[in-house]
Amino acid sequence: MGAKATKLLLGTANSGKIDELTQLLRGIPLELFSLTDLGINLEVEETGDTLEQNAALKARAYAAQSGLWTLADDSGLEVDALGGGPGVRSKRIAGEGASDDLRVRTLLRLLHRVPWEERSARFRCVLALADPKGLLSFYEGVCNGFIQENPVGASGFGYDPIFFLPEIGRCMGELTPAEKNRVSHRARAMRKLIPALCALE
Repeated sequence: MGAKATKLLLGTANSGKIDELTQLLRGIPLELFSLTDLGINLEVEETGDTLEQNAALKARAYAAQSGLWTLADDSGLEVDALGGGPGVRSKRIAGEGASDDLRVRTLLRLLHRVPWEERSARFRCVLALADPKGLLSFYEGVCNGFIQENPVGASGFGYDPIFFLPEIGRCMGELTPAEKNRVSHRARAMRKLIPALCALE
């Protein structure tokens, strides 16, 4: 990459994801933009059957709208006791527009009386990088853990307060942003993506 930083649009309206992505991209010579920065109001329907399809829909749509390289993310929580659900429906488990708190409570109701050893789960993140013409590349990260019975911690967002990390002995909702950005599914996907971002022109 030359002296002039490449412009990269973060293709999400989720403020928590924007904060995490911005932190994870710190030190990479990029000029980052949010949808708000560019006045983009387009809401992309997540109609895909997989995380990859939804990430692609968002990356392509926002790249076409902005004319910039665009990074989009779709993430899901996969719980083994629910056959891998809610997965691609993680955001809609309690209906469209539900709060994080309601989604957490809905999931915990579904897991009522499920024993600890059967509450294994993983966060999965797919990052899609699209050029202005819509050409795509994908990067995936997975973080394994268990769903605990009661929410703890005031950090993070989504299902973080009930996602227990055995190797750390704490819930994701208890981690500082710096700690989370070392172990999260999004961080693991980003580590695979960074070499491609460094090569952008």
